[in-house]
Amino acid sequence: MLERGETKRLHGRIEIDDSYLGGKRVSGKRGRGAGRKTPFIAAVETDMDKKPQRIKLSKVKGFRKEEVKNWSIQNLETGTRVVSDGLACFNAVENAGCVHESHIVGGGKQAVKHPSFKWVNTILGNVKNSLKGTYLSFQKKHIPRYLAEFQYRFNRRFNLESMIPRLAYIALRTPPMPMRLLTLAEKEW
Repeated sequence: MLERGETKRLHGRIEIDDSYLGGKRVSGKRGRGAGRKTPFIAAVETDMDKKPQRIKLSKVKGFRKEEVKNWSIQNLETGTRVVSDGLACFNAVENAGCVHESHIVGGGKQAVKHPSFKWVNTILGNVKNSLKGTYLSFQKKHIPRYLAEFQYRFNRRFNLESMIPRLAYIALRTPPMPMRLLTLAEKEW
């Protein structure tokens, strides 16, 4: 699922946001910069009616301009219109040939309710609730796989009847793989 999702690039209008998974709640800093959390980028491709079509969920090392630039080059088509919340690192999408539209909304509930981020916030809520409801605990090294599973199902939701046969077909075509190749999906970005 992870391999399949990495080959498709998003285009058109994209809502993008930063998020974190994992980490135990302990005293100290909350939110961005909190310890033991894994950062990832959530991007939602919307159509002309601003309805979600496809998503990309990608683990990153952190929210720095170079990271976002590399992610954008790999995952976004040139000319894509990217809508973000004004986090400085998202300006790097312009280095990948994308148009950046920044809405500085601050934090808290007003940011979540901003209409420009309706679908990316909905997807983030669904991802986190889905993972919490499915897995007892998160292993940091498997987070790319967890995200890829959600992304795979979401991106194929319009063609549910072919999802299982297609997955079986791919599984039958895939040759046996040594552990070192299987763990490439868990590489650090």
